[in-house]
Amino acid sequence: MRRILAQMRKQLTQLVRDRMSLAMALVLPVMIMVLIGTSFKLTVSDLPIVVQDLDGSSASRNLIDAFRASVTVHVVAWPVDQEPQLALQHGAYAVLIIPVHFGRDVVRGIDTPLQLLVDASDSNTARLMSGYASRIVQAYNAANVRAPQPVQASIRLWFNPGLSDKLYLGPGVFVLALSMFVPLLTALAMAQEGQRGTILQVYVSSISAHEYLIGNTFAFMAVGLAECVPLIALLFTYFGARFAGDPIPFLVATVLYVFCVASFGIMVGVAIPNQIAAISVVSLGGYLLVFLLSGLLFPIANIPLGIRWISDLVWGKHYIIVVRDAFLQGAGWPAMWLEILIIGGTGAVFYMLAWLTMRRMQLKA
Repeated sequence: MRRILAQMRKQLTQLVRDRMSLAMALVLPVMIMVLIGTSFKLTVSDLPIVVQDLDGSSASRNLIDAFRASVTVHVVAWPVDQEPQLALQHGAYAVLIIPVHFGRDVVRGIDTPLQLLVDASDSNTARLMSGYASRIVQAYNAANVRAPQPVQASIRLWFNPGLSDKLYLGPGVFVLALSMFVPLLTALAMAQEGQRGTILQVYVSSISAHEYLIGNTFAFMAVGLAECVPLIALLFTYFGARFAGDPIPFLVATVLYVFCVASFGIMVGVAIPNQIAAISVVSLGGYLLVFLLSGLLFPIANIPLGIRWISDLVWGKHYIIVVRDAFLQGAGWPAMWLEILIIGGTGAVFYMLAWLTMRRMQLKA
């Protein structure tokens, strides 16, 4: 145990003396979390929609007012003597064309089709615009058309009733920051020893591979847990998050996840004694996979089926589920125990791979 603590103290001393690494550990994650949490917006508003009213009746004006009342779209009038396609070429996302005799047909109860032209250059925005327009028209029908409407849906939003993007993105960006910087610092420190040749001192010393790896793991776990403090403070302040239930599963999962990403960095640094190559591998595993395949920005169900299985191997996915449960749903241990177990098991696999590599290298020496 004494040699483990000595190795841990040695790594922490080197980190404290290196101001650049210290800033990378404590300052950059906060900057990344604020930047990404501010830059992304999953809900849309003020989408420009052009309305070409060929009827000019009170019914058509009421319909236009229904669109104006929505915060999602921004209504712009369009002359009746100009082609509506020109509006799409000048920045409008959609064009609503109200036909002649619209008001008369509404009064008579006759089906009155409206034409909606949507710019589908951005397929996601096009789907959103089509859905919003359909809901506005349904609300207009419910308020103005006398035909019987026996079924009415009463919708209540749970977990995030204000549809806050920050409340959804915050936990994901928190996981991304931990997934990036802890393994990066760990891999750089381990690869540096191999690149400079100082690892040879370990081979000829009496310290075992387990003691060397555990000492380094504990050192960078301490760095990761210190990194969690300002990030969690940001979650509670800037992102407005609050614990929805028992925080113990989140705390246990956080310790295990810090162990997981530190072990990943150690595994990479031991196997690849080159800092540039180690950075590339950590960037792939600690950033790209977590960013794209963990459910950070969009649901796992939206990932193409052919590569969706990869997300089950991404350790960040399981931790994001736990963090979002802690701050949004509050299901606790009954729902999260398997995810926490997977996080700990993944970290153990990384550590064992690092130990096997280190053990072979020591035997060769």
